[in-house]
Amino acid sequence: MKKYRLQKLVVLTGLLLIMMVLVLPDLGAQCPMCKMSAESNLKNGGTEGRSLNAGILYMLALPYLLVGFLGYVWWKKRKKDEAASPQ
Repeated sequence: MKKYRLQKLVVLTGLLLIMMVLVLPDLGAQCPMCKMSAESNLKNGGTEGRSLNAGILYMLALPYLLVGFLGYVWWKKRKKDEAASPQ
């Protein structure tokens, strides 16, 4: 049963990676436009460039926080299961 779950996980991970690779060219095309917009705004005395940078940092932090939270929940559950079933 564990082998089937592992195979399913590998297939799902592979499909996810393939979908991400297909979307990456579209995402990369937007970066120069945002950079030029933020640079020109900062040169003209605006603050939108700083706000854009803060928004990017928030977007980068969220996946790490989610993975950390899920890892913590998994660790607590595993620790609880090990304590419940003595060997």
